[in-house]
Amino acid sequence: MRRALAEAEEAASAGDVPVGAVVLGPDGTELAAAHNEREATGDPTAHAEVLALRRAAEAVGEWRLTDCTLVVTLEPCTMCAGALVQSRVARVVYGARDEKAGAAGSLWDVLRDRRLNHRPEVIAGVLETECASRLTAFFRTR
Repeated sequence: MRRALAEAEEAASAGDVPVGAVVLGPDGTELAAAHNEREATGDPTAHAEVLALRRAAEAVGEWRLTDCTLVVTLEPCTMCAGALVQSRVARVVYGARDEKAGAAGSLWDVLRDRRLNHRPEVIAGVLETECASRLTAFFRTR
């Protein structure tokens, strides 16, 4: 999560919402890292999770990220949760809850929806206070 927080800082310094994500391989090595780039790219899908998944898939040479873990500073939204299900990651670890748009248990629970063909393990609240405080500080200045 500390690596994801470092990515979140990069997003904030670029003027984007401070969310960072890291994809870890089955052995725990870092496959990819990313931060929000919506403001930098003008791309509404440039969330940290989506970018990290794309880079990890490129690194392993296929779209299936079986046995991989995504670590992210903020609970994934519905778009990102859908991408996580489609990528077949084994687990999602997140820091701060997102009561307004979270899709891993807060507002929706896409990641554990039994109607879907893949349901990654969800671990919530890792360094939650630190992750949430970065977001609060960012939005306080807006």
